[in-house]
Amino acid sequence: MKLGEIKNHEHELYFFQLRIGFAGCVVLAAFALLFLRFFQLQVVQYDSYATKAEDNRISIVPIAPNRGLILDRNGVVLARNYSAYTLEIFPAKVRDLERSIQELGEVVEIQAKDRSRFRKLYTETRNAESLPIRTRLTDEEVARFAANRYRFPGVEIKARLFRQYPHGDLAAHVVGYIGRINQKDQEKIAEQELEANYRGTDYIGKAGLEASYQQELHGATGFEQVEIDAAGRGIRTLARTPAQAGNNVTLTLDIKLQEVAETAFGERRGALVAIEPSSGGVLAFVSKPGFDPNLFVEGIDPASWAELNNSADRPLNNRAIAGIYPPGSTFKPYMAMAALELGKRTPKSAINDPGYFEFGGRRFRDSKAGGHGYVDLYKSIVKSSDTYYYILANDMGIDAIASFMGKFGFGSKSGIDLEGEAAGVLPSPEWKQKRFRRPEQQKWYAGETVSIGIGQGYNAYTPIQLAVALATLAANGDMYRPRLVSTIDNVRTGERRHLQPVLVNRIPLKPENLEFVKRAMAGVNQEGTGARAFSSAQYTSGGKTGTAQVIGMKQGEKYDEKKVAERHRDHSLFIVFAPLESPQVALAVIVENGGFGARAAAPIARTVLDYYLLGKRPELSSASSRKPAATAHHEEEETD
Repeated sequence: MKLGEIKNHEHELYFFQLRIGFAGCVVLAAFALLFLRFFQLQVVQYDSYATKAEDNRISIVPIAPNRGLILDRNGVVLARNYSAYTLEIFPAKVRDLERSIQELGEVVEIQAKDRSRFRKLYTETRNAESLPIRTRLTDEEVARFAANRYRFPGVEIKARLFRQYPHGDLAAHVVGYIGRINQKDQEKIAEQELEANYRGTDYIGKAGLEASYQQELHGATGFEQVEIDAAGRGIRTLARTPAQAGNNVTLTLDIKLQEVAETAFGERRGALVAIEPSSGGVLAFVSKPGFDPNLFVEGIDPASWAELNNSADRPLNNRAIAGIYPPGSTFKPYMAMAALELGKRTPKSAINDPGYFEFGGRRFRDSKAGGHGYVDLYKSIVKSSDTYYYILANDMGIDAIASFMGKFGFGSKSGIDLEGEAAGVLPSPEWKQKRFRRPEQQKWYAGETVSIGIGQGYNAYTPIQLAVALATLAANGDMYRPRLVSTIDNVRTGERRHLQPVLVNRIPLKPENLEFVKRAMAGVNQEGTGARAFSSAQYTSGGKTGTAQVIGMKQGEKYDEKKVAERHRDHSLFIVFAPLESPQVALAVIVENGGFGARAAAPIARTVLDYYLLGKRPELSSASSRKPAATAHHEEEETD
């Protein structure tokens, strides 16, 4: 054996021990790191991870509040809630929507309209957690789905509150409707910083009082802390903050009076607004035709939406606040009041009415061929002489007319507690300059003032403006803001909040001038153009008929209703307040294409007043509710 071949055991042992020591240090370092991480997780970051673990174990479930009720002045419920089971799809949890819907149809009946509505909702509300495919399930359908639930991941049955409008289309434009929250609604909620209060809420007011009083009706969202398992199923409720129901809203409107008014219209198109002159409270508010707001609650199906949206009768248009019409001869009492107040006429100021007024080479014709003969200011209102007001308007000038009429609210929004009100058009040289672009169009011509005097020309106002103006006249110049809501009740505390009348203007009118105009308007219903409609009335009222052109006539051309298409015929208007001595109600009626005010609009007003003042409910025949036929107008009682 060679000496070099002898192993150095001490040297090998040294290196072995060195490796063992290094490995031990590595192990100790690893354990040290693990310990430090453990210390960090269990001590330093304990609170943070404990919270996350608790969040994974506990789900915060929002509780949608009960929506407040809407009631009429006598406590009749116009909008309420009911609970029902809904079959809902969670789109994020379903792989194949169409296939799932197809298979669901084998378990629960799903009609074509249900599918169409679901697709519409899915398109409009992409971020929705769940969407209904069927609502108002029967107990049998609930049981059938429960037995097959394992086949449909991402589909659940939910107990939901639904809005119901028990009176259907009656007062639909007042009450409005709710609908599912869309992207636009979400943006509005975010702007108002109300996201937290709308968690778990799928519906929001879209029209009418449901929209304008949304914050009062909605309530406050509650929350539940629910312990869940690994599959996300609820095990038990740990804590609960109950939702707070929305406030109940009581109206000034009388639903029985509303029903009488709407029934009186029958199939005819138009609007009616009845106001309490001493407070501005709206007693009846009609826009015909209407619609059934219940169609919108679950998301209106495309076929029903197309029918409503494409109808030539425009049932979704709120004519009472957004319909703009020439006032026709209903403008004349205010012209007479302006003439008296401005010193342009006295009660005895008279003309000889030949049936026309010639000005600037043009002949402005009266509605009565041959004219009314001798006409003073009283007779000009009672018999509705156009010629008298042609001359008066020319003498007053457009600036004086516009300034005076503006005080009565013409051309301005009334401020009623509904959304979507139009301002109308109070013509003036300033208005015309803003309205038109070309210089030759912006110039105001004296001949245009002549037509303004009889409520034609550029004159265009809403029925609510006509009613407010009349209520102001009836209240001797006191103008109250029209309102539909009288009280708001907190159902939790029992507190009742009264919405007080708001006096927005007090027009200084001379008592003798007010007395004269009111007496002349009483003459309209006793011996003038409204006498036939108010024959044998058990109360005294002041009114004025009106007829508003829809299409212009050529110079010298005579209007013949029989030769004009129904939708091109004149509008029928009537304004009236009663009783004359102490007015309790002022109302404005317009019947689209109804012809003369004495024939179509005045009988509706008489029906409404008879019920409101006397409790007399009419028995309308089928003939009275039909659209008026074209008839000649040769009788003096029917001229405006």
